[in-house]
Amino acid sequence: MTPSPLPSFVNPYNRRPWLYENGAAAPAGGSSKGVKGIIAGGITGGIEICITFPTEYVKTQLQLDEKGAAKQYNGIADCVKKTVKNHGFFGLYRGLSVLLYGSIPKSAVRFGAFETFKGWVVQPDGSLSPGNRLLCGLGAGVSEAIFAVTPMETIKVKFINDQRSGNPRFRGFFHGVGVIIKEQGIGGVYKGLTATIMKQGSNQAIRFFVMESLKDMYKGEDKKKAVPKWLVGIFGAVAGAASVFGNTPLDVVKTRMQGLEASKYKNTLDCAIKIWKNEGAFAFYKGTVPRLGRVCLDVAITFMIYDSFMDLFNKVWP
Repeated sequence: MTPSPLPSFVNPYNRRPWLYENGAAAPAGGSSKGVKGIIAGGITGGIEICITFPTEYVKTQLQLDEKGAAKQYNGIADCVKKTVKNHGFFGLYRGLSVLLYGSIPKSAVRFGAFETFKGWVVQPDGSLSPGNRLLCGLGAGVSEAIFAVTPMETIKVKFINDQRSGNPRFRGFFHGVGVIIKEQGIGGVYKGLTATIMKQGSNQAIRFFVMESLKDMYKGEDKKKAVPKWLVGIFGAVAGAASVFGNTPLDVVKTRMQGLEASKYKNTLDCAIKIWKNEGAFAFYKGTVPRLGRVCLDVAITFMIYDSFMDLFNKVWP
């Protein structure tokens, strides 16, 4: 009797690439990808913030500016002029330290979460379906909103809002945070969580969807084809613009909820309703122009620098 041949071995990880690349079956050195992402993201965040923060400052000032007697600015140029006149050039960088302190965890959570979610649903050729691009970006945005963005943005807005008062109270980052926590508790640096989750979730869903889609279109059938960094920058600017027009209303509500006068709103929905009733629909698009410039530059720089550092790390750090 002829013995039956032994069944051939089938590698189960071929159909589950995320296990081969990130799990126990990953080759040596594969686990360092997350650490590389954290470091590259932190460096990227620091550089990007220093370049674009003045536009973020102006955007926030315009969004906090209400109609009536309390109105202080007549537009972008007027805001810049008055800020420099009253506080000097570096007045445009008020609150920068808050974002610098938060850039590393923010970038780590964003890119780490996206890569993790992507690993769960990626196709064998490394591509993502359109639906999964949105879901991975959404997951990345929600994660960074909860673990990094909400406290960082709340403190930033309170610092900028403090400067608008006739007698600023905060003498620096740690002093300001101490005052906020002493008066409002730890919840004082966690205002507007719902609005921030909505904003960051939609932000990253739109950005990663557009970025991944444009990269996929450029690569065509060759999924290993490298995308030039200048083109990554253009793709990033397009992704940033799409996110601005998609969620500026959420950004306005989030900013109001995190300001020093947030107590006059019962919740996120109440804030949106009062803005609509008292200031009209166009109030939801306050600060769109400065935000558009900042975000397009922000996203372009972020993806260009991040990709560049990851390429460098992959060469010198196997």
